[in-house]
Amino acid sequence: MTACVPTRAADSTRTKRPHQPHSPPPSRPRRFHVAGADLSASVAVFLIALPLSLGIALATGAPLQSGLVAAAVGGLVAGRFGGSPLQVSGPAAGLTVVTADLIHRYGWPTTCAITVLAGLAQLGLGCLRVARTALAVSPAVVHGMLAGIGVTIAVAQLHIVLGGTPHSAVLDNLRALPAQLARLHPAAVSASALTLTLLFVWPRLPGRTGQLLRKVPAALIAVTGATAVATLAGLPLPRVDLPSWHSHALAGLPQGSSAGLAVAVLTTTLVCSVQSLLGAVAVDKLAAGRNPHRGRSDLDRELLGQGAANVVSGALGGLPLAGVAVRSSANVRAGAVSRNSTMLHGVWVVVAALLLVPVLELIPLASLAALVMAVGIQMVSLHHIRTVTRHREVLVYAVTTLGVALLGVLGGVILGVAVAVAVALHRLTRTRITHEDDKGVHHVRVRGQLTFLAVPRLSRTLHLVPAGTDAVVELDGSFMDHAAYESLQDWQRTHRAQGGTVALTGRAGNPVAVPSLDSPALRDSQEPAEASACRCRPWTPWRNHQCERPPTAPPGDRPGGPAAGSGPSGQQLARGISTFQRNTAPLVRGELARLAREGQRPSQLFLTCADSRLVTSMITSSGPGDLFVVRNVGNLVPLPGAERGDDSVAAAIEYAVDVLKVGFITVCGHSGCGAMQALLASEPGAAQTPLERWLRHGVPSLERMSDEERPWARIAGREPADAAEQLCLTNVVQQLEHLRAHESVARALGEGTLELQGMYFHVGEAQAYLLAASLEGDVFARVGAAREAPSPA
Repeated sequence: MTACVPTRAADSTRTKRPHQPHSPPPSRPRRFHVAGADLSASVAVFLIALPLSLGIALATGAPLQSGLVAAAVGGLVAGRFGGSPLQVSGPAAGLTVVTADLIHRYGWPTTCAITVLAGLAQLGLGCLRVARTALAVSPAVVHGMLAGIGVTIAVAQLHIVLGGTPHSAVLDNLRALPAQLARLHPAAVSASALTLTLLFVWPRLPGRTGQLLRKVPAALIAVTGATAVATLAGLPLPRVDLPSWHSHALAGLPQGSSAGLAVAVLTTTLVCSVQSLLGAVAVDKLAAGRNPHRGRSDLDRELLGQGAANVVSGALGGLPLAGVAVRSSANVRAGAVSRNSTMLHGVWVVVAALLLVPVLELIPLASLAALVMAVGIQMVSLHHIRTVTRHREVLVYAVTTLGVALLGVLGGVILGVAVAVAVALHRLTRTRITHEDDKGVHHVRVRGQLTFLAVPRLSRTLHLVPAGTDAVVELDGSFMDHAAYESLQDWQRTHRAQGGTVALTGRAGNPVAVPSLDSPALRDSQEPAEASACRCRPWTPWRNHQCERPPTAPPGDRPGGPAAGSGPSGQQLARGISTFQRNTAPLVRGELARLAREGQRPSQLFLTCADSRLVTSMITSSGPGDLFVVRNVGNLVPLPGAERGDDSVAAAIEYAVDVLKVGFITVCGHSGCGAMQALLASEPGAAQTPLERWLRHGVPSLERMSDEERPWARIAGREPADAAEQLCLTNVVQQLEHLRAHESVARALGEGTLELQGMYFHVGEAQAYLLAASLEGDVFARVGAAREAPSPA
């Protein structure tokens, strides 16, 4: 199974790589190979897919072989042609009710025909490119769907863990738990306990030996260990039982009323498509924790792949299939890196069904149930719950979770979407507007979105402000429609004409600019004198910055002009502090006081270069308490054990992840990095000065850039300008790899509570780029659009 692929040198469609002193020799042809992570992950997924496929077939009343057919086709066809490489497709629990009803009404051959027609309908929808609508679903719905499926699976598998048989509904399983606990099966509980123990202990093995052993998936070790112990001890346990293929039935011509068949095809199409597309979005979120620059799924291609798989499955007498959250999440958590894992799991299903029956029949069902139960519990993510709580979407999450558990996947998702829409409408219409007179300054506070529904209340409140007084309008909302905009603009213009002043602020008192309300006159009334010399509000002119400088202000008259650019640095620092105390401190004092009381809760660790041209708060539009910033020469992350007495970076990483519980870590490089230029010019073995010793941590980046087996990092749409920029980009990717080697980071990534991302800032363009996955290597994609400053007349 080897096939040659084109080398980079032979690809005439790509720009020639710039010459550089460390450029690699011409690359050799590479052969197709399967990564070890994909191989082990496919086995772990296969061990989950086999009993689930048989169980779902049994629950629907279909031939048991149909579950194996659907599992194999889902892996081979959907895995090969789908747009979500890590999503595993097969017979899904969410389709059980629909399929059982079809079999009861039309019989098995007609159900297979309906599956084929539903697949054709999915192919049509994929060609129409309507799959992108799945991205409009609230993340709270997606996370709630995962949690609901996790609860359903965990509760059902708990009965098997205890030695019993689960019911079809969650409530029935919960009601039967007391009776099940009263009649425990010791052998089943022992096998399950051993499986769960291995699952918990294996990823936490200490030392270098543990690091090597952890490369083998815990799921594989847990099932293998429990099987070996149960077999050697002769425990009387139900085990995997593969049926015979002699009675397998294929699809037949559809029989029944045209209207009934049309409704059946439509229902099957919608359920399969919605579950697969939402599953693809959920898999993207799970995969991002392990590989932050992996690209998003191609949802239209995923719909095409699912359609092709359903056509083949139905034609071969298999169940309808969809993307399955349990198997997909297990695939991601087992470390799969490509679609090879998904396809291989389909191969293992075929091989097992044909050749490995005696071996597979040794596996205790209690061990597999414990494995599936653990996966289900992990799908109820505390990180997701904290996230939706912070965004005030916990109601949507809870309703979706309960809906999926009680009504099934489709019913729960529909209920969650309905609640999400209701919450959005509630926020849009519920706006609180108050007026307060504080020592002659009239404060009008707007909490919520300003729409035409709030205009009458806004107008009444604004007219409570006496003419000729000072007014502050505090806007705490992200949306203002045209009607509210005109009402506020008309009042502001009238109030200023009557001798009053108007200041527009956010909730924390920070000045805000509303389009067309931020007139020159208004800006002049709000800005301090220093800002009139430089419209770049994030800074004052220490270095005589020239940003939209008004032509009426001569250079010698500008505050911070030549005098500010010369003289002792202490005077510059004192002058800057004085400006802060006079102009900025009154605006941020309330927010800083709150942070002083509550402590810091930054959302991410931002690791970047010490270069003075990188103003982190400016390029990220962040404020106090948002970023935990670590800066060093070259934005380097030393590998654990390589710090040589300097643990400052490792300490900051550990503190940010374990104490501050940040959810993101960003490594930000930049153009014109002096550290990367010095690294390019360095002599091997010459490490005498502290700078040269520090730059040793960047040598892996230099080696990565010269590795002929790796596609090189680049900016989307163009190749690196020179070797230095090439190294700057490659260094960001390499430092992300170094981050994953830190114990605290690896643990948080494994728990799904942390995401990593790479960033590149081009100083000359004032443009940021984020790292994204690409088949052609690591590609930095442009973020937003940089707005050019107007040229002076």
